Amino acid sequence: MACVDDLIKKYDVPVPRYTSYPTVPFWDVDHFTSDQWIQAVKRSFDESNDTKGISLYIHLPFCESLCTYCACNTRITKNHNVEDPYNQAVFAEWRMYQDVVKKTPVIRELHLGGGTPTFFSPEHLKELLVPILQDAFIHDDHEFSFEGHPNNTTAEHLQMLYSLGFSRVSYGVQDLDPKVQLAVHRIQPFENLERVTRQSRTIGYRSVSFDLIYGLPYQTTDTITHTVEKIISLRPDRIAFYSYAHVPWIKPGQRGYEDADLPTDVEKRSLYETGRRLFKDAGYLDIGMDHFALPSDTLAMARQEGRLHRNFMGYTTTQTDLLIGLGTSAISDAKYAYAQNLKSVETYQDALATGKLAIWKGHIQTEADLLLRKCILEIACKGELDGELMRQAVTHDILSTLSVMSSEGLVDLTVKGLRVTEIGRIFIRNICSVFDQRLQREAGSTTLFSKAI
Repeated sequence: MACVDDLIKKYDVPVPRYTSYPTVPFWDVDHFTSDQWIQAVKRSFDESNDTKGISLYIHLPFCESLCTYCACNTRITKNHNVEDPYNQAVFAEWRMYQDVVKKTPVIRELHLGGGTPTFFSPEHLKELLVPILQDAFIHDDHEFSFEGHPNNTTAEHLQMLYSLGFSRVSYGVQDLDPKVQLAVHRIQPFENLERVTRQSRTIGYRSVSFDLIYGLPYQTTDTITHTVEKIISLRPDRIAFYSYAHVPWIKPGQRGYEDADLPTDVEKRSLYETGRRLFKDAGYLDIGMDHFALPSDTLAMARQEGRLHRNFMGYTTTQTDLLIGLGTSAISDAKYAYAQNLKSVETYQDALATGKLAIWKGHIQTEADLLLRKCILEIACKGELDGELMRQAVTHDILSTLSVMSSEGLVDLTVKGLRVTEIGRIFIRNICSVFDQRLQREAGSTTLFSKAI
């Protein structure tokens, strides 16, 4: 078994987070058509709506200021007059999908992401959501969630969304150190986070989660320790602990600080290890890629019971086959195909005004894609892979790499299949990547992704 430090040095390379397979950079966009996408939506809907229901993701891109770490598709503005026209476009898109599926959808999962969903006033959010929910059945076992900014999420936001069935909220924290916050343009006092956490629980939200990032400029083990200890004092139900991806050639806002201001690779690994140790010492379970949860949280329960699922919204407890993404840049997953909407607000709205779906690009799944996707999901969500699936998917190259990982103590290989070890959980993205044939064929493309650790 190899030394953990040596393993980290070897496997701390750029790999996907696997919210899909193939990952977006490797979609076969040249052989994709909108007609194929519509057929995939119909097929997936007909196969699963009555039993599993569908998922709905709504992308609300607006933010009042730019957070330089952010890799999401955003529009920076202080003009709140954009809210109503955007709502109208999103609802028009929803009606187009209703025309595609013909029957009343059963919504099982609904997530508001961004951008900053709480940029929108409670009134405008209600005007968007009520017609959508009135046009659908709500699954008995539904989960509605949204992303909130601690600085602008109000009790009115929380109460209104709770009244519509929302029970989970995720707050973007990233870091609590003043110097780090200033560098990444995310100034938010701890008192604001404390306030919205208390309000969420008083109103009745059953799951409150925080997003943190390690590897930001000026972070040290001391500052990350302080941040994590303050976070743990509020006892969030879930914590996402993401690796910062420094890509100033893609996100020009990241040019506001120098490479020398960032932790070195060794220091960044120490930040992750420090946070992970503190979370586990506080009773949080390591769910998988980037996520920790209290044993009482539904995400931890789903992990323990083998019911965890992963899609473009990350880890989820609802295993739907059809995810419809509404809004600019939103990605949809119809099991047999993927599609992504146009990225700019104007082109998105203009496309819908012509009566057409605002699709920018997509990918039609091959049989090989579906098999490998299933393998990757099993590993990411369950930490294991059934022997029969392995036999169907494993090539000589895959087996060779897994054998090396087995000798290093990352996985156990038996006739029953593959099992990720406790040490291997740190390297779950690397283990998934062994099955990523499209990634393996595109040597040199890994700079598109953040490092594994």
